[in-house]
Amino acid sequence: MDRRGVTLDIDGIDIVGEIYIPKSGGSHPALIICHGIPRGVPDPQDRGYPLLAERFSGEGFVTMIFNFRGTGGSGGNLDLLGWTRDLGAVVDHIYSLPEVDKEDISLLGFSGGAAVSIYLAARDQRIANVVACSCPPQFGAFSSIERANLLIEHLRDIGTIRDPDFPPSLQGWLEGFSEISPAKWVENISPRAILIIHGGADEVIDPSQAQSLYARAGEPKEIVIVEGATHRLRQDERAMDCALKWLKSRVKAG
Repeated sequence: MDRRGVTLDIDGIDIVGEIYIPKSGGSHPALIICHGIPRGVPDPQDRGYPLLAERFSGEGFVTMIFNFRGTGGSGGNLDLLGWTRDLGAVVDHIYSLPEVDKEDISLLGFSGGAAVSIYLAARDQRIANVVACSCPPQFGAFSSIERANLLIEHLRDIGTIRDPDFPPSLQGWLEGFSEISPAKWVENISPRAILIIHGGADEVIDPSQAQSLYARAGEPKEIVIVEGATHRLRQDERAMDCALKWLKSRVKAG
């Protein structure tokens, strides 16, 4: 496969990523993989997302991974509304590639990245399919100023909020989380398809929350609860097998 580095300028912020293109010629379905909100300092030895990209590219998908603002090699500060603009620009870039079948662009999101994927797909008809892994229906944990201040302190400690004067408005930053809440938007993905995958032993988001999100979604929709799996589904072979199988079936259905 061909691997290309990409840097996009979004709101004056460098968003860095990589695109993995299958060896065979012609146009291919595309997949954009969206990571979640970091819980700690990243492990430089963790090749989880590149390995995922290699796997899906090997199955025929033009696959892009990238770092949302405030994470990894990208600039800026963690801001969920900003993340929606990052993803929108990434979709624009993928859509422009000659190797991509413009009728078959899918999103695979994890946790906060799944929430952003649902929010964008509800607004962008270019998205054909969404796989939402470990997705929170809403961000109630950030509802109080006290909790928000603790969260911001934590995000500073792990390097995802980098500027001392960020956020300029705590209330505005919090409202971003509320605005993105998937329960508000998931029904608007229909008639395009969504697959919700959740770990039966998720220690962050109870599986009942996945059922709640599924109930709000329109058709076509599917849900898979992976028995014994925790929040980090990208590390669960069964979950990723399920995502790949479903995405390939959607390509054939198209």
